[in-house]
Amino acid sequence: MVSVGESKLVVTDLIFVNPGIKVHREYYRGVLLSQELLPAIREMSGDFVVCQQDSAPAHRARDALQLLQCDAPEFIAPDLRPPNSPDLNPLDYKIWGTMQQRMYQRRIRDIAELKERLIDVWDGLQQSVVDEAIDEWRKRLPACVPVK
Repeated sequence: MVSVGESKLVVTDLIFVNPGIKVHREYYRGVLLSQELLPAIREMSGDFVVCQQDSAPAHRARDALQLLQCDAPEFIAPDLRPPNSPDLNPLDYKIWGTMQQRMYQRRIRDIAELKERLIDVWDGLQQSVVDEAIDEWRKRLPACVPVK
């Protein structure tokens, strides 16, 4: 599994979860959020952070939500977004697909090569691709609200 933070300013490095690690609420809050994502996001954007995540069980855990509400005051809480909407997640509707097209232009032999290629493709991704995805989010939101 890989995680990342993205913004119109800059993106974080890819954050890999080691094979065999289960991303339960404790790991998500204690490691991914507290040690990896939030420090990386703060480093790239300072104190102002708008945070949105999907509705994976670890993301909905009470302690993870409390952490985000305290550490990311502009956190978009789960009750303010659809429970499972790839239509409102720039990573899902644009960025991962763009990366996938670039990733699989050549056969990948093993996990080490997959990780290496992910890093290369992510590092080579133009900020304009991320910016377009975020701009598209602003257009998608009004379209999703009426259809619930």
